[in-house]
Amino acid sequence: MTLDRRSLTLALIASAFAGPALAQAALSPADQALVDRAAAYLQGLTEAKARFVQTDARGRSIGGDVFLKRPGKARFDYDDPSGLLVVSDGGVVSVQDTRLKTFDRYPLSATPLSVFLAKNIRLDKSVTVTRVARQADGFSITARDGNKRTAGQITLNFREAPQLALTGWTIVDAQNRQTRVQLQNLQKVAGLDGSLFVLKDPRPKNVGRGKV
Repeated sequence: MTLDRRSLTLALIASAFAGPALAQAALSPADQALVDRAAAYLQGLTEAKARFVQTDARGRSIGGDVFLKRPGKARFDYDDPSGLLVVSDGGVVSVQDTRLKTFDRYPLSATPLSVFLAKNIRLDKSVTVTRVARQADGFSITARDGNKRTAGQITLNFREAPQLALTGWTIVDAQNRQTRVQLQNLQKVAGLDGSLFVLKDPRPKNVGRGKV
């Protein structure tokens, strides 16, 4: 079953909140230690790939492949029949929908991806960690926009054994709708092909361009 294009795109952009979500907050020393561990782990993901399954608020799911190459580059390749591909080339985030025949572009700096894909993941004040929860096999970190420019929150899930790993995230938007992304077999890699992070506008030049 397919997901609507808006849900897919918003979930992708929100997923990048993982970077600034590791900001300071009024946490206990034990909770802060988990936040610091998560930050160090994410910093170490210079190149990585995984399968993902994304489920929207209506329970509709679709899978895909994700590739990360910091600084600046990411690729979310959704399985058919979604027809959706999202690529950050280091400066621009491009969203191509072959089913709707649309192509939109957004400055990387205008999205949370710019923090998650930065060379150094900074622990700044733009996002507030509201909760750190222990789970049977790991822990979760819940965060929201510290400047209150956007509503909603994200919860990042981590597994601790056999080694620390990001297993997914859940996004709650301003309308209290949840989008869940589960990662499968996330692994560090090396030498990802640069062509993965190049996405050109396939439309004729006389067709109106998307946002830049």
